[in-house]
Amino acid sequence: MDHRGAARALGAVLFPPDAEGGFGSVAIDSRKVTKGALFVALRGLQDDGHRFISPAFEAGAAAALVSRRGMEEAGFDPGSLPPGAALIVVEDTLKGLQDLAAAYLDRFPRLLRIGITGSSGKTTTKEIAAAMIGREKQVVMNPGNLNSETGLPLSAFGVRDHHEVGIFEAGMNRKGEIAELAGVLKPQISLITNIGQAHIGMLGSIEAVAEEKKELVSRFTGKETLLLPEDDPFRDYLARDVKGKVVFYGEKTLEASGKLTAIHDRGLGGTEIVWEGVPAGFGLPGRHNVKNALAAASLALEAGAGAEAIREGLASIRGLFGRGEILRAGTTVIRDCYNSNPDSAAEVLSFCDSLKWPGRRVYIMGAMKELGDHEKAAHEKLGELLAASRADMIFLYGREMMNAAMVLEEKRVSFFYTDAMEELETAAGKNIRSGDLVLLKGSRGCALEQLTGTVLIGGKADAP
Repeated sequence: MDHRGAARALGAVLFPPDAEGGFGSVAIDSRKVTKGALFVALRGLQDDGHRFISPAFEAGAAAALVSRRGMEEAGFDPGSLPPGAALIVVEDTLKGLQDLAAAYLDRFPRLLRIGITGSSGKTTTKEIAAAMIGREKQVVMNPGNLNSETGLPLSAFGVRDHHEVGIFEAGMNRKGEIAELAGVLKPQISLITNIGQAHIGMLGSIEAVAEEKKELVSRFTGKETLLLPEDDPFRDYLARDVKGKVVFYGEKTLEASGKLTAIHDRGLGGTEIVWEGVPAGFGLPGRHNVKNALAAASLALEAGAGAEAIREGLASIRGLFGRGEILRAGTTVIRDCYNSNPDSAAEVLSFCDSLKWPGRRVYIMGAMKELGDHEKAAHEKLGELLAASRADMIFLYGREMMNAAMVLEEKRVSFFYTDAMEELETAAGKNIRSGDLVLLKGSRGCALEQLTGTVLIGGKADAP
């Protein structure tokens, strides 16, 4: 993208005014700047990117997106620009990044833009949908879970002329963020995976969560399509007053349409999904992952994918890091610790309890974060679920888990509690033995993956 075009799209000041040339990539971290990149100086909670304008140019940046105030506060002198470099000066660099990404996407009118949001399952659904649609079309998507106010715009700059479909997930860390991301992407097909208690702490109620997630359709004009889960309690609210077509998806809907023939649970081996009469192995275990698979299949159908592409996509999926991974050695470990909330914790406990397992069940549960005023009640409820579970051993980790510990203590259920990782690792190492089924479940901040080497007894893991 050339400097003048970028400045024009943003209504920005270009310095020097006669700057020529352009940039081929975008970075918000000066350490990740490559030659010919645009460096975006963002103001964060801990630091201000304007302090790193000079290092960015030293690393080869062709231009920097900056604010006048940010430069003044950081003491950066525009007169010190390297030869050929440029500054694109805006009022707000975050908004500038988002607006620039939107302008960039507008350069690809043939790209089918798909947006995915929801309380859980976004990344898994995106990966499965990409695997299906990618069998027939050129697909681009967010790397990993790069779905934030900065992550999605940065991902948008990965679109190229040969791409036919863009699949982007939209996450949320504050109120108003989904609407901003919808303004960047302007999705033609949107999908909401579910409305749950993730992020309830920052928004105050599950109704507010639903309201925020619905903002993904705020840029609909009447020609777009919204896919909604058939069994979500907020289904009717999410479908109301949408400018465009609303399609419900799920097991009943797909069976009625003749697309989904049958589902056969294979336990830790995943699921066999019979699609239009032909079976396909799907490696991710649990009914919650089946829901993600059916969401992805519904997206693929809307995008025009054929039955064989959907089956091949299902069969190609392997566990994503921390999202229902099955690791096997002397023990069998279910590593589901990328994130946790009341809904996903209940789902994975139900799955583990449902397994036919000859040995012991060991549940290592980390705290659930971002629950705000709901923190105490949510962890007490988790304590009740654990007390009623088939666990032979229970380990609790994190300050918030004290509430679950009190419930277990009251119900006279044996458990180990600590808020120190070293103590948890020591206790787990002493008590876990070969033949155990071990669940690692907790929010990202708990970093329970650190325990993998300790709980995976008996040799190198065999990933599914």
